[in-house]
Amino acid sequence: MTVSSLGGKRVAVVGVGVSNRPLVRLLLNAGADVTLYDKKGAPAGFDLPARTGADYLSGLSADVIFRSPGVKPFEPDIIRAVEGGAVLTSEIELFIESCPCGIIGVTGSDGKTTTTTIIGRMLAAAGRTVHVGGNIGTPLLDRLDDISPEDIVVLELSSFQLMTVKKSPDTAVITNISPNHLDWHRSMEEYIEAKSNIFRHGAKRVVLNGDNGICRGLGLENAVYFGRGDGCDVRIGGGAVTYGGEVILETRDILIPGEHNVENYAAAIAACLPSPEDAKSVAESFGGVEHRLELVAEIGGVKYYNDSIASSPTRTAAGLRIFEKKVILIAGGRPKVGFGELAASAKEHIKAALLVGEAAAELGAALREAGVEAVDCGDIPAAVRAARGMAGPGDVVLLSPACTSFDQFENFEERGRVFRDCVAKLEIINKKWCC
Repeated sequence: MTVSSLGGKRVAVVGVGVSNRPLVRLLLNAGADVTLYDKKGAPAGFDLPARTGADYLSGLSADVIFRSPGVKPFEPDIIRAVEGGAVLTSEIELFIESCPCGIIGVTGSDGKTTTTTIIGRMLAAAGRTVHVGGNIGTPLLDRLDDISPEDIVVLELSSFQLMTVKKSPDTAVITNISPNHLDWHRSMEEYIEAKSNIFRHGAKRVVLNGDNGICRGLGLENAVYFGRGDGCDVRIGGGAVTYGGEVILETRDILIPGEHNVENYAAAIAACLPSPEDAKSVAESFGGVEHRLELVAEIGGVKYYNDSIASSPTRTAAGLRIFEKKVILIAGGRPKVGFGELAASAKEHIKAALLVGEAAAELGAALREAGVEAVDCGDIPAAVRAARGMAGPGDVVLLSPACTSFDQFENFEERGRVFRDCVAKLEIINKKWCC
């Protein structure tokens, strides 16, 4: 399927978020008969037929249905339309089918944004023209005319996007798989199947985490594995990341902290096989992605870190292990899975927990049972104020929620910005006090 092939077709665009707005414009230019379906209301900027409200999918009928990543493909009205002959697809699948150059796709429960960014930077360091997009926040479908066959595209792909795709990128990378998004997916098996779609439809090269049991369990004999264990092609160990016995990157050159970021570099190296010079130049200059263990400020000897991306207990537990001393943790939101794994390591890594959002009671109970002081603060501004009163020189205050943001925010980026704004106000107060 190409954009031009949709001329004259009855096309339903279900969910008109960031990724689907460029799609709507392209469909109209191609001559498609477009109807918008959006539960929240008619999207601004389009003079088109629109179905909205709680029953917005009732009577859905079209030749082609483009599903937003947040819309579940197993909605009964979508299933009925597909059974009636509609083709179910997505903006990201149309891009993969239409892209004139090679594509490296990256997915995983944790680390996919950082790994995607590192791959893009390594390829750029090698002199390639690189286009980075997908779930990382930049739709590329309306930029197809700017992409040449000699270029390279790097896509971050979520399980929501991958669930219905029927074409894979040329190179498929899975950073890891662990329980995640089980508030959206109907089972862990469905979640694994969605992730596996990244390679099941024509990928020429597959890169997997060799230390991850679920990745190993996918049974791909010809995959390229990265990790610390035996049998890994790209190996972490001895203070370096090696490939074929050659040192590609010394871990001491990696600017961003944490063992999980060493794994992200190993995944990137396995995906694009950079020269040691290019790998080092990226490692020494890349300070990390916004909202991912981002050092926001140091105030009165207290460091404030924004790890708003950490929407799962696994991701939060990994972030905690980076710091040499116990942290004051700000956590909570809308829970996706239980907090057993986080609680198991809490006593060792958490000085006190300041809790927010819907998960405060459940998370607080788990942490208190593990022997950690936990206080329900309600929201992030109150938690930051409480952290200021609790922290002393040498302490770390870490926003690492272990939950999604959707109870109080539109997304994790907004949550991280609110945290940064609250810390900025502390800086102003501190400067006034010092003067």
